[in-house]
Amino acid sequence: MQNRKVLESKMGDSKSALICGVSGQDGAYLASFLLDKGYSVWGTSRDAQASVFSNLRQLGIYDRVKLLSMASNDFRSVLTTLKSCLPDEVYFLSGQTSVGLSFDQPVETLESITLGTLNILEAIRFLDPQIKLYHASSSECFGDIGKIAAVEDTSFRPRSPYAVAKSSAHWLVANYREAYGLFASNGILFNHESPLRPSRFVTRKIISAACRIADGSKEVLELGRLDIARDWGWAPEYVEAMWMMLQHKKPDDFIVATGHVNTLEDFVQCAFNCLGLRWSDHVVSNCKFYRPTDLAWSQGDATKAREVLGWKASSMMQDVVSKMIEAECRK
Repeated sequence: MQNRKVLESKMGDSKSALICGVSGQDGAYLASFLLDKGYSVWGTSRDAQASVFSNLRQLGIYDRVKLLSMASNDFRSVLTTLKSCLPDEVYFLSGQTSVGLSFDQPVETLESITLGTLNILEAIRFLDPQIKLYHASSSECFGDIGKIAAVEDTSFRPRSPYAVAKSSAHWLVANYREAYGLFASNGILFNHESPLRPSRFVTRKIISAACRIADGSKEVLELGRLDIARDWGWAPEYVEAMWMMLQHKKPDDFIVATGHVNTLEDFVQCAFNCLGLRWSDHVVSNCKFYRPTDLAWSQGDATKAREVLGWKASSMMQDVVSKMIEAECRK
């Protein structure tokens, strides 16, 4: 395409990437990672002029990312955004990200995730089929499959509006890859945390409360079910796997996980132990925080990512907790 050639001549040989949802945890870490790789990085949010982009500022990269406004549920907005930057790679990470909130906002969840993914796929198909797409799928798609580690071809049994939306988007990506020959890959990421997690996420809620209590607060931390088990990893490692998927010779779907499982009680105990506290003195389980449906056990098998991409998680749950507490105490 002539427009792409003009843009490439101005940029030299460096690659360009568009990160949809750059203001979130994964988007910010991915932007930092790609900038270190020499990429020209564009990022979107619904209203770039009004957004604070605190995560980009916290990582010290705010001035290095070219920011654009884009509504992913509006095809014209998506197409205009892609035309303005003509990226080599698109990372679609935007959309409603909370499983719990999806029960209260199912329509917005379905629209922002499923329709947003469809609009990105259609825009790439019409504008430039050579653009590579990474789509953020989710471990939530698997639902309750028992105490086994999911692999890429494990059947989906979604149990929340969020999981239904992610499952639909996942199959849209697979369909466009097969039907139109797009380079479109799904990253099926299991739980991954960092200090950039919003406070509404239970892991950040636990870390923040534990640090306050260690600092003298008399509060009691109320949580939902403590027996749920998750495969927790470190977000900065997981964004590297996203990039590796688009450097592979062909598009495919990959699970990104540690392969290790801990209960939420384990996570809580680890956090309070790190601060010299006994968790049971400060934490209670309250049924008002229970979800209508929840996954009892969620574990991933990332053998394919290790064997095909050469990616392997190095930080386990205990490492994640330690790093999050260290960052929280620096504030």
